[in-house]
Amino acid sequence: MAARVTFLGTGDTYNAGSRGHASYFVTTPDARFLLDCGATALQGLKREGFAALDLDAILLSHLHGDHFAGIVFFFLAFLYETPRQRPLTLVGPPGTERRVRDLFQAMYHDLASRPLPFRLDFVEVQPGARTEIGAIDLLPFRVPHQKSEVSLGFRVNVDGKTILYSGDTGWTDDLVTQSQDTDLFICECCSFETRVDFHLDYPRIAENAPRFGCRRLVLTHLGREVLTRRNEVTLELAHDGLAIEL
Repeated sequence: MAARVTFLGTGDTYNAGSRGHASYFVTTPDARFLLDCGATALQGLKREGFAALDLDAILLSHLHGDHFAGIVFFFLAFLYETPRQRPLTLVGPPGTERRVRDLFQAMYHDLASRPLPFRLDFVEVQPGARTEIGAIDLLPFRVPHQKSEVSLGFRVNVDGKTILYSGDTGWTDDLVTQSQDTDLFICECCSFETRVDFHLDYPRIAENAPRFGCRRLVLTHLGREVLTRRNEVTLELAHDGLAIEL
């Protein structure tokens, strides 16, 4: 089985263009995991013909709802639709376990008070600290998206392939550094004419694209401005359901 990345959700917080929230399903001979798990992730997984039980792990770049709120729906699926017994690993920045448990309690208070029939293994990672999760060799690095909490980008090595995932970020030269010799760079691109320091805009990405050392660059987390002006875009734009073999 070749390594593959399936784009389950490629929209922004507001589901621009009716696109799903951020989530990317990575399948390799030795690992099956999500990069982020926005609210629509389970729907996207099913739409593409996968099953919730296929998951070994969920890697969270940061703890905004459009990137992690879908976890609770997986919990429900594992309780009632396709019962799960083997452990599920949840990886994220500091505070992930508390936030996930608080979210579950807020959404399904009674259920959250009972023990799950499967083990949740939380791995809270620090920027710059390389971490192994099963077959996944993960290098998290801090990106400029939030001020008080940690947002991460991920450089993932698995089964001989390397993926860079920006998460949500403003511009940082770390994207150039981390993109070198990667097979795929999944890069957020929220806006076109609007420029802020906590998200990326298309002109800034295009200006820096020659510096990226990736074999393939795909833009995602697409906002209304980018979709409206897509005829001016020369870099590859993702769409829900895009599948890339590495």
